[in-house]
Amino acid sequence: MKKVLIDSGPLIALFDASDKYHIKAVNFIKSNKYPLVTTIASVTETLHLLDFNRNAQIDFIEWIHKGAVEIPNIESSDFGRLKELTEKYRDLPMDFADSCLVYLAEKLNLNTVATIDRDFTIYRIKGRKKFKVILS
Repeated sequence: MKKVLIDSGPLIALFDASDKYHIKAVNFIKSNKYPLVTTIASVTETLHLLDFNRNAQIDFIEWIHKGAVEIPNIESSDFGRLKELTEKYRDLPMDFADSCLVYLAEKLNLNTVATIDRDFTIYRIKGRKKFKVILS
């Protein structure tokens, strides 16, 4: 079954009604038919950027608890590849959450990402394959 990676930008927008991408994020979630996949790094980033509203954080945690997204493990043995990706895209610069998403794309053979981050038009899966970016 096809799965879609989701970056922290749409997750933040989904739980922040004042975010300029809020309506787009809500509409995406309502219309999306595929399982969503993210990383614990993106979850952490989302919670950090929702820190202005404890209720938004709690709602986000509950949404995840109800199974809205899959969060595959990233092990310490995976950090070699995360380092390679971060070095390759150091000029952007690639942050940890993005490197984890690119790594999961490689590991799970996924190429579709819901993001508002333009860097995903530059990142490549296994150095060659472009992402199909939705939501930007």
